[in-house]
This record gives sequence, C-alpha cells and structure tokens, in this order.
Amino acid sequence: MTHCENCGALLSGRFCAKCGQAAINYRRSFRHIFVDLLDEFLNWDSKFFATIGLLLVRPWKLTNEFLAGHRVRYVHPLRLYLLASIVFFFAVNYWAKSIPPTKLSNQDRAEIQAELKNEDLPPDARAKLEKALKLDSPTPTSATPNVPKPPGSPPEASTKTDQTLSKEGERAFFQSGNPQTPFEKWLETRAKEKMGEHGTNMQLFLRTLISNLPYMVLCCIPLFALVLKLLYIRRKVFYIDHLIYALHIHTFAYLAVMLIVAITIGLNGVAPGALPGWIIGLLWATFAVQIFLSIRRVYRQSWFLTIFKFFLGGFVYLIVLLMALAATFFITLALPS
Repeated sequence: MTHCENCGALLSGRFCAKCGQAAINYRRSFRHIFVDLLDEFLNWDSKFFATIGLLLVRPWKLTNEFLAGHRVRYVHPLRLYLLASIVFFFAVNYWAKSIPPTKLSNQDRAEIQAELKNEDLPPDARAKLEKALKLDSPTPTSATPNVPKPPGSPPEASTKTDQTLSKEGERAFFQSGNPQTPFEKWLETRAKEKMGEHGTNMQLFLRTLISNLPYMVLCCIPLFALVLKLLYIRRKVFYIDHLIYALHIHTFAYLAVMLIVAITIGLNGVAPGALPGWIIGLLWATFAVQIFLSIRRVYRQSWFLTIFKFFLGGFVYLIVLLMALAATFFITLALPS
C-alpha cells in the first residue's frame, strides 16, 4: 500500500503519519489476516506481561520509564489500573459471596416468632420476618424435661411474655441509642431497611458496599496525587506526574495483595505450621519496602526526607481512605434498594 485508505496521505511506514490508521490490506487471503491478528495479540500480550513483571519487581522503574517518554513498550497506566481493579474487586466480591448469611440467635428467633403472633402486623413486615426465619436454620436445642420441684424451692424467674418479646423485637440491628436528631433517626431507619430488622440482610448490604468500593478508590487516586503534590511542592513536579505514579502504585498494591493472599492460601494448605507465617510476614514486609523504595527512587530525595514523607503521606492518605469509606457507607445506605 502506497497511500492511506482512510485519508489518502502518502504512507512511509506501517501507520499513517496523518490519521494514524494501520496500513493493512484486508483484501488478502485468510491466512494473512490471521497472521496479522495473531501478531497484534502477541505484541499486546508481551507488552502486558512485561508491564506486569516490571511493576511487581521494580514499580519505580515503570513510572520513571513512562515519565521519561519510553511508553510504547508498556501498557498505559490508566488501562493497567482499571484491569487490575476489576480483577481485584472481582476476587473481593467472590469472597464476600462465600460469607455465610447471618445466623439468628435463639433470642432473635423467639422475638420474631412473637412478632408473627401479632395480628396487627403489616403484611410486608410479616413477609420479611417469615423470610428471615426461612433463610436461617434453627439451632437445635435440647429439650428440658419437666421435672417436678420439691416443695419449698424458690420460684423460677418469670419468662418474658409475648408482648415483651414483641416490644424488644422492635429494636433494629443497627441502633444509635436513643435517636434525637433527624439524622440519627434517618440513619437508624435506613440501617433497619438495608441490614434487616435482625441483621438478616447484612450479607446483601456487604456485597453492595463492596461493589461501590472500586468507585471510591478511583476517586481517591487523584486525592493521593494531591497529597504527593503537597509533599513535594518545592520539587515543582507536574500534577500529572504524581497522578501517573499514583496509578502505578495502586495497581502494584492490587496485584501484590492478590499474590500474597494466593500464596498464603497455598502455604496454609500445603505446609501448616510456623514456617508459612514467617514467609507471609516476609512477603508483607517486602510489599511495604517496595512502596517505600518506589517513593525514594521516583522523587529522588534523601533517606531522611523519604522516610518522613513516607509515614506522613501514608497517615494523611489513610485518613482520606477512612473518610471516603465512611462516605461510601452512607451513600450505600442512602441509595434505594
């Protein structure tokens, strides 16, 4: 091909210098098309694995390479982060689904059964209580024989009546004491609706909360870059450079945590004992050292300043994450079911 099929510009290589379209003639045999597609797939594959390997072994090297303009050999930071985030939170969501539903205690079951005896109970509330009893497997209790007591023995403590159980059953699983302000009343009402009267919907609420975490962390990454900007404000580094490093280090954290957890599961199943604990501890220490070295070698400051900013920045970002987690919790409560 001598000219681009898209814009008609003269070609001087495999891609058009004017519009960027690849100079590929698809009016050829199927064998040539298959070879082209396989070549594109293998090139992307090699680029992907080269990026992942460098990110796990030397995360600072990947950031420095990208900022130095050597980008064609590596996956774009945002695309890499999104892929790692999807895999990470898919694994977390899979773990959340494996959590068994909340079991009701004997007292809770008695309270629910007492409420069901109330004829004035609304139909929707009755359906929810019956569903809670169906989802929960009753705890087997040993029957106590009715043995007559000798005369003169002290009377037994009076049992709770159905009316008392019904009143106690009105307490929500999540209750802020005696709500006074409108916010406390709203919080208790929404918690009762989302988590269930006796916590029976806690697993569903936890899954919904976990499904909102990827958006939370994605919103926190620019804030992490802002923290870095403030910590290194005298270095006159562009904000976009901090953002690139933030994407790389979060991707490294996702991949490293998944790898350590997988190794932990494997070691506990193969070699139980003290040795797996030492290996796992060493892996987590290596994880922290890798993050510290990445800050040291990307921003190139002295050891003292790097250690100081490592702990200060980590503390500030921890506060940011906790505030974001609290906001995500309240948003999950506020969203309709």
